[in-house]
Amino acid sequence: MSELAYRSKAYWGYSDEFMEACREDLTLSPAHIENHEVYVLEAEGSIKGFMSLEKDSEQEKWLLGFLFMEPEAVGKGYGKALWHHMVEMAQELDIPVITIHSDPYAEPFYLSRGAKRVGEIASTVIPGRKLPLLEVEIKKVRSME
Repeated sequence: MSELAYRSKAYWGYSDEFMEACREDLTLSPAHIENHEVYVLEAEGSIKGFMSLEKDSEQEKWLLGFLFMEPEAVGKGYGKALWHHMVEMAQELDIPVITIHSDPYAEPFYLSRGAKRVGEIASTVIPGRKLPLLEVEIKKVRSME
């Protein structure tokens, strides 16, 4: 999964130096899989993408920790399918709002699915870099479908 996340982020044309700086943040450990809600999307005999929901106990928020697609799967509806599954998971877990620390290139996808930009957050990888901070209200998203 970690290599899939790496390939997915590299899809946007980031430099090799930037990608290496991101490698640790793109690593999905066995502990992460065990402690969070992780879903893998398979189709046509291969993994197309994955996502995870993470409970931030300190802030009592849920985060969309990962949502990554294989580059060749982009634009084929698999991201939308993962999003729908995330919304269903949130409903089952009674999660009212999910926070997203978005890559700037992924922001339009999230906005098109009903997320709203609520600010910016500092990158944990690149000092001085700001990332879109988004929230999605599950009840409102369900009513859009």
